[in-house]
Order: sequence, then structure tokens, then C-alpha cells
Amino acid sequence: MTTINCSLQTLDQTIDVLRAGGAVGEEQVVLWLAPLSAVRPPYPIVEVYRPNQITDVDYFKLPRESLRALMTHLRAKRLKIVAQVHSHPGQAFHSKADDEWAIVRHEGALSLVIPRFAVSTTPANFFEQAATYELSAQNEWVRAPSGGPSGRIGVTM
Repeated sequence: MTTINCSLQTLDQTIDVLRAGGAVGEEQVVLWLAPLSAVRPPYPIVEVYRPNQITDVDYFKLPRESLRALMTHLRAKRLKIVAQVHSHPGQAFHSKADDEWAIVRHEGALSLVIPRFAVSTTPANFFEQAATYELSAQNEWVRAPSGGPSGRIGVTM
């Protein structure tokens, strides 16, 4: 089971990016990065990374040059991707497009989906709104609890 710790600043930055995309009617994705040296959960999120992306109202994807830039960034900073967080125009769920275009593909990776382009999302209600999924050993996205005692994500002050 993958668990992570993030700060209120991480949540604020994430919400800002998702809302900016929603303001023009497009999904957005950010990646939550942790130090490569963190080998056991809970992984501390130390950076919110917004890759260059192709977006529309109901999908996002990263072009090859964006993936190359991401890999260069990860190597240079000695970081790894622990989770991707993206918005949906309506309900929060992991769609077939999300399955196909997921950036994180390792067992235990987390994918969080925020509804309604994060218009009503705040750090206080982030975990109630987020639909959190974890990639299983069978390469399937399985719904997982977000916050709280049994959740995957804790907030550090």
C-alpha cells in the first residue's frame, strides 16, 4: 500500500493549476514528486510538477518532448513520481482515457482525480472530493481511500 505525506502548500499549488485549466475548460495534470532516496512509504512530496501537456475538456496527454523534459528533471533533482493528480469537468473517477494516458505506471502508483475542474476544491475538502486510485500488480487502477486514518495521503503542516 502506497502512502504519502504532502503539505498544505502542495494542495494549494495543485488546486491552482487544476483551476487554471478549468478556467479555459480543460483538464490539467500535475505530478507529485518525492526524493529518490525515500524507499519506503510514506513518501514525502517535495515538488508539484506541471509538465507541458496537450489538454481538452475530457483528457490530457504528454507529448514526447514533455516526457523527455520530465525524465531530465527527475534525474537532475534525484526525484521520482509518486502520484499524478488531474481534474475532470464533472465527476471524479478513473476513465478509460485516464487508464490509457496515465503517466505513472508502476505498482503502487497513485492517481487522484478532482471533480469539476477543482472549482470548489480547497485543502480542507481535497480528500473528500478526490477519487484516489492505486495501480495494482495486475496493472489495474483500484479505488483507494484518500485521506483519514485508512487513507493513502496525510497532510503535514
